[in-house]
Amino acid sequence: MTIDQIAIFSIILLTFILFIWGKWRYDIVSIIALCVLFIADQLLGGEKSSLIMEPSNIFMGFGHPAVITVAAVLIISRALRNSGVVDVIARQISPLSKYQTAHISSLSAVVSIFSAIMNNVGALALMLPVALKTSIKQKRSPSVILMPLAFASILGGMITMIGTPPNIIISTLRKTQYMELKAQAIEDNTSRAAEYLASQNINVEQFHPEPFGMLDFSPVGGIIAILGVLFVALIGWRFIPKESYKKPGAESLFSMDEYITEIRIPKGCKFIGRKISEIEKYTEDRLTIIGGISINGSTYTPRHDQIIQERDRFQIQADPIDLKLMMDEYVLRLTKKMRERIDQLKDEDTTYKEVLITPDSPLVNRDRTYFRRRTSNSLILMAIARQGQPIRKRLGDVIFHVGDVLLIQGNIDNLDDNISSLNLVPLAQREVQVGIFSQVSLALLIFGAAIVISMTGILPTTLAFVGAILIYIFTGILPIRELYQQIDWPIIVLLGAMIPVSDALQTTGSTQLIAEFMVSMAGSLPGWSILVIIMVLTMFLSDIINNAATALIMAPISVGIAVSMGVSADPFLMAVAIGASCAFLTPIGHQCNALILGPGGYKFSDYWRMGLPLEILIVIIGTPLILYFWPL
Repeated sequence: MTIDQIAIFSIILLTFILFIWGKWRYDIVSIIALCVLFIADQLLGGEKSSLIMEPSNIFMGFGHPAVITVAAVLIISRALRNSGVVDVIARQISPLSKYQTAHISSLSAVVSIFSAIMNNVGALALMLPVALKTSIKQKRSPSVILMPLAFASILGGMITMIGTPPNIIISTLRKTQYMELKAQAIEDNTSRAAEYLASQNINVEQFHPEPFGMLDFSPVGGIIAILGVLFVALIGWRFIPKESYKKPGAESLFSMDEYITEIRIPKGCKFIGRKISEIEKYTEDRLTIIGGISINGSTYTPRHDQIIQERDRFQIQADPIDLKLMMDEYVLRLTKKMRERIDQLKDEDTTYKEVLITPDSPLVNRDRTYFRRRTSNSLILMAIARQGQPIRKRLGDVIFHVGDVLLIQGNIDNLDDNISSLNLVPLAQREVQVGIFSQVSLALLIFGAAIVISMTGILPTTLAFVGAILIYIFTGILPIRELYQQIDWPIIVLLGAMIPVSDALQTTGSTQLIAEFMVSMAGSLPGWSILVIIMVLTMFLSDIINNAATALIMAPISVGIAVSMGVSADPFLMAVAIGASCAFLTPIGHQCNALILGPGGYKFSDYWRMGLPLEILIVIIGTPLILYFWPL
């Protein structure tokens, strides 16, 4: 083993440890890995090191076709949503929610189809409010609906190249890996790469590697998706612990009476003479003034510099336990009950909404201070719930996580805009906003044209999708202000930073070293068993680290194994694509799993109960399917 190989193995190990540790978000971890790679390359001699072939191109990964395609798919998902496509379909399936099995089946089928034509996380975010609305209407716990919905969205992403980032990565890496083999064969016609290409009856001079096409994943991924959705809809949901799916769900996370009430300022109150903006700090974040009450009983928004005076009346937000203590501590008095005021507020310009923090929300790993800064103090955070239970500690001390449910207050006119800018999903019942039919048709026509153009080879997939985005902007379907908001920047950073790390495995010869070790360990085992090992190992890694990172690491290794065995690399790449998408055992393995954690009220251990049988089923049916459509 060379010093370069030791270095890249150490970097990969460090990266895995940081991913599993979870202290820093995966995009930060990937940047750390990239920086360590560059430093190691320089310490090992720069030009003499094989870690980075060209140090000046260290950031070229951010311009990789896979990265651009992932960003484009996310933006197109928003355009399809804006057109009203999703709402039209949601209205059609609403009558099917009367019976539980039909309810789960219809939602799972629809979200899997959406996931095939857009990013699966985006598809789940679009269907989540529909699932909650129909669950509440039928007085059915969302907990029994949301896990099958999340798993179905993951399964649907396997059907096409654009359904999930691992498929996009595998598609582009197929071309990259074959190009590397071709370059090695041309440089040395006695090399292992030359021998491998010859064994595959490939003429090196005439060989022009291509990425996997849009529908190359469909034969295997489509059948797995159909059988997987049938499993979760008919059988899988029954594995969810009864104590979980008997929970009331997100619609009753917050009892508004426990968080909002009215006070008056009597003589001797310790608030007198203080500014509104000072009260939170003065009460150690136990009380927040959210509105003022005039003499005639109407509400108004107080100024931050308003001085509190005797006989003033305010609406406040506070935990009931803390409030009882503060009544005596600060000499406060209650006025009317909260619910009367809420009823009045409904007739004015203030409203309340429950929203879900998505994986691509800028609030992830942030706190209330950041929330206020991003909203310019136009929204008030009333309460937070995590894993189906309201958080009772001081809101100022809470760090937001994916799947948290927030109760927020704001002005009707700008509340929705703020929710959109923060990439939050509203959980409350909402009016179905059906887009103009011509806009729905136009959005689908543009998207369909982009797919046809990419499939026929007229333009690369990346350029076809970028062109579709430009047309969406020109036609008004996609406002320019939403263009950058819809990109999941952490996943973009992850891909851009990890691509050079993945390349280093190849340039240092580490993939071949791993491949030879695995082949020697397998001994005389048949090729299909090694395929199973690759798929299971990829599944395992996807359950504990980001699936895109898993695909970037496992793809070159799988190609190295194929070269060592002298068989086609395509089935091994397909095994990695399937395995990287199948993260069903934990809420951290896939963003879709994290998204339902809060509103479903699930525990960490609930996922494997349905996820493990599903992963076993996928291995059993996926292996022969891969070998049939992509022979060794």
